[in-house]
Amino acid sequence: MAEALQFDLVSPERLLMSEPVESVTVPGADGYFTVLINHAPFMTTLKPGVVDVHSESGDVQRIYVRGGFADVSSTGLTLLAEEAITLADVDADDLAQTIQNVREDIADTDDAEKKAKAESQLADLLDVQKALSSI
Repeated sequence: MAEALQFDLVSPERLLMSEPVESVTVPGADGYFTVLINHAPFMTTLKPGVVDVHSESGDVQRIYVRGGFADVSSTGLTLLAEEAITLADVDADDLAQTIQNVREDIADTDDAEKKAKAESQLADLLDVQKALSSI
């Protein structure tokens, strides 16, 4: 078996994943890139998108990330994500209902601050929905 890449995914709340993997595809600031063992070191910011984690067994885990940083070394990859959601854990019907509720909140408020916060939340939810539909 080939040498594995150490992958760590960290959110502000906790360490979400720390395991050896075959490869990871990441939504970087300049586009998607794939990291394998012995990759040239670099750092980049993350754009919202889906991280594909390819395990040594061949399974692929898909994780939506919203912003953050990627630190690539020859032996590993660390993602520091502002937010990370495992797409397998998202219920599409619950997400659609939440989106509808937020849209109603936006329509029902005259408070500019509440409206701006709800619009930001809606944009994030729509990004997750888009990522979920690409599975």
